Amino acid sequence: MEPILTAVIPVVIIGVICAAVLVIASKLMAVKEDERFPKIRECLPGANCGACGFAGCDGYAKALCEKEGTPTNLCVPGADAVSKQLSEIMGVEFEDVIEQVAVVHCAGDCEKTQDKYDYYGIPSCSAAKLLYGGKGSCTYGCLGLGDCVNACPQKAITVVNGVARVNPTECIGCGICTKTCPQKIISLVADVEKVVVTCSNKDKGAVTRKVCTNGCIGCRKCERLCPNKAITVVDNCAVIDYSKCTDCPDFGLCAKNCTTGCIMLSDLSGIHRIKEEK
Repeated sequence: MEPILTAVIPVVIIGVICAAVLVIASKLMAVKEDERFPKIRECLPGANCGACGFAGCDGYAKALCEKEGTPTNLCVPGADAVSKQLSEIMGVEFEDVIEQVAVVHCAGDCEKTQDKYDYYGIPSCSAAKLLYGGKGSCTYGCLGLGDCVNACPQKAITVVNGVARVNPTECIGCGICTKTCPQKIISLVADVEKVVVTCSNKDKGAVTRKVCTNGCIGCRKCERLCPNKAITVVDNCAVIDYSKCTDCPDFGLCAKNCTTGCIMLSDLSGIHRIKEEK
């Protein structure tokens, strides 16, 4: 018995000493967390979409605590409600959030364009794009296999007649779909806007006409008619500068006179604005 105790007692003593050292070290070397961090993190929606420009909600919360001057209105999914809470915690003036919704810049459905081959591969836009740029005649258009649908945390996107469609009343403006789309034809637009270009084709007009009846042919008619010079044709496709697009005297002049109808008037009132109106 004595030999056993002789072996065990030193081990126990060493264990106690090591435990004490670890406890002391944990106290002395502990990194103090800003008491505001858990409060801020609790306010954020947890979408981890990166729309704020930081690496998820934790990154944004950390920036607010550590970087003085970080705006409290960067969380688009959280909208004004989150911005108000963050302003109170940080003790700064409330900043309005520009609510946004996703817009698909393509309307080339099965009635306006056609496939150039039958695709039987992996049901993914990213996979289909690897095979001759996708099955559609228009290599710039929606591939229609739903990568954005699968990525959307709100289930606000569906594929209708071969083209992705966003339901603005469900979209929180997280922007995950814009990063997921391999064609890069989805963008975020302020939900107060009313005019949208539903085409992304950059080919010349004659080529575009052959592949899609809805495609922009770069005729520049909209560019000439816009009184605010808010529309320009870039790489053969109309692009709207929303900072210049205002309610002109004849609202929707560009959409009403678009040769192919690819510029459309649309109600983009998103889920946040609808909640505010209620």
